[in-house]
Amino acid sequence: MGKPTGFLEIGRELPKRRPVEERLHDFLEVYQPFPDEKLQLQGARCMDCGIPFCHQGCPLGNLIPDWNDLVYRDHWQAAIDSLHATNNFPEFTGKLCPAPCEASCVLGINADPVAIKQVEVGIIERAWSEGWVVPLPPKVLTGKKVAVIGSGPAGLAAAQQLRRAGHEVTVYERADRIGGLLRYGIPDFKMEKHHIDRRIDQMEQEGVVFVTSKNIGYDITGEELLAKFDAICLCGGATKARDLVIEGRDLAGIHFAMDFLPLQNKQVAGDNLNGDFLTAKDKHVVIIGGGDTGADCLGTVHRQGCKSVHQFEIVPRPPESRASYNPWPQWSNVFRVSSAHEEGGQREFSINTKRFVGTKGKVEALETVRVEFKAGRFEEIPGSEQSYQADIILFAMGFTGPEKGGVLDQLGVALDKAGNVQGDTNKRTSNPRVFTAGDMTRGQSLIVWAIAEGRHAAYSIDEALMGRSDLPRPLEHGNHARPFI
Repeated sequence: MGKPTGFLEIGRELPKRRPVEERLHDFLEVYQPFPDEKLQLQGARCMDCGIPFCHQGCPLGNLIPDWNDLVYRDHWQAAIDSLHATNNFPEFTGKLCPAPCEASCVLGINADPVAIKQVEVGIIERAWSEGWVVPLPPKVLTGKKVAVIGSGPAGLAAAQQLRRAGHEVTVYERADRIGGLLRYGIPDFKMEKHHIDRRIDQMEQEGVVFVTSKNIGYDITGEELLAKFDAICLCGGATKARDLVIEGRDLAGIHFAMDFLPLQNKQVAGDNLNGDFLTAKDKHVVIIGGGDTGADCLGTVHRQGCKSVHQFEIVPRPPESRASYNPWPQWSNVFRVSSAHEEGGQREFSINTKRFVGTKGKVEALETVRVEFKAGRFEEIPGSEQSYQADIILFAMGFTGPEKGGVLDQLGVALDKAGNVQGDTNKRTSNPRVFTAGDMTRGQSLIVWAIAEGRHAAYSIDEALMGRSDLPRPLEHGNHARPFI
């Protein structure tokens, strides 16, 4: 424990966001730089608890008190070694994870929790600037070949671990660039894409092969993969979006969030979209869905110059602080204001859409009703009907699982009751040569879970191919992950 009285003397501090009037004119990240000296003070707030409940909140088992203390003591290289011991991509989680570790922080029982997420991203950025993040190619090759389907965080984590174990690894991605939702779902104002590019460069130097613009199951069949590879890891995500099939659904102007967000990312990347770009400029927008994807849409339409925007959520507005039924160390279901919410728009809670209205085949409005949750169901409040003008409606209501058919049928993998790819405790599917990780098997979840799942699958694949594995054991095996050697 670097400073025994640190949590008493030092308050929580985070980097400031760039002024709204400035950041609305670009897609650069919203946060300003945070000096190392301030980061060290935040590390000093960690109490080095006898039972660090932050571990309970972190699916990766990040050694949080260790690297908090190392940062405070100015031991940055040791800090990144400790961080990389459990997390392949701390810059991804440090920027995008909602930080369940902070919700479980012991200091958070009666004070502001330690700024764990900010310390994490500060460590990895310092490591990149110092040149400490280098390729780690395997010293011995096994001769085994593994195909990883999908290049989101689960696929990338699995691929890097498997390559470092000495296997030949090929990652297949149906999009034209590597990164999955990191590339074509997360807006640049939350994470600029050079963070992905430098990791891809590192992995290529380690020997991972990336193949883009190949839709597995169609451009390459599952049978062809089984003939070429010793094992396959399915990391295709939960990409089937939840729909709202009500009157007027067929009107033009209604889009899934994941048909909208990637176009903006492509434009930021400099692609010529040949007139296919969907913009909210000078339009009235309604976003249905109040989660992270909805906030991503919100920040994007602000930057595109929308005329107005409403964001709908069917559940009630969360409380300002923990309710009695939501005690520590559970995830805190409290009212949060993201950078996108700070930029404007109207948030509406306890509201349900009844039908879409338009003329000449184009949506012009949607009709709603207020609801309240009673006896396990939402009931309409009589007399609360209201109409909202809308030129564009974006569905951001989450995802229902992986897309069916295609490679899943070709590989003969079983699905669970929720429609996800079924995997056992070792991430092995009903096909003994096929494993799975991430949202494809968990269902829609967090980036930190995706990386943990990818590492878990890599361990199991390595063990299946070689009879044993020196990769870090996943937490489900009953011990904390240890560094890769």
